Amino acid sequence: MTAIRQATLDVIGDSPTPLSAAMIAKNIPISCDMASVYRALHYLEKKDHLHSFILHCPEHGTERYYTIRGSSSHHHHWFHCLKCHTFINLGDCPVASILPQYEKEFGIKVTDHNLYVSGLCSSCKDKH
Repeated sequence: MTAIRQATLDVIGDSPTPLSAAMIAKNIPISCDMASVYRALHYLEKKDHLHSFILHCPEHGTERYYTIRGSSSHHHHWFHCLKCHTFINLGDCPVASILPQYEKEFGIKVTDHNLYVSGLCSSCKDKH
């Protein structure tokens, strides 16, 4: 593992919330350019160290966010505040328990899923 890949993995692993490539680059303790960060992210995701999702936010635009890929018992879902752009970890995945039912009912094999919900966090809701 190269130094930039390890540093990228460390930054994401230390974060309690998903991070964009720009956020990751700001927190990497070694000198690197954005192209190196993107190459590291691509490699780490291809090797199943990371999970990413694309978030469409009317206030902040469309961006890809990264989290550490864990076992299915450590898979999390996220709430995203449309105003302050805060992520709230909704905890372990409750959807995993119904996936076998979907597989049986529809004759499919689920290999991954992603869920995030958007709205207003409690602080922004109170101000709105």
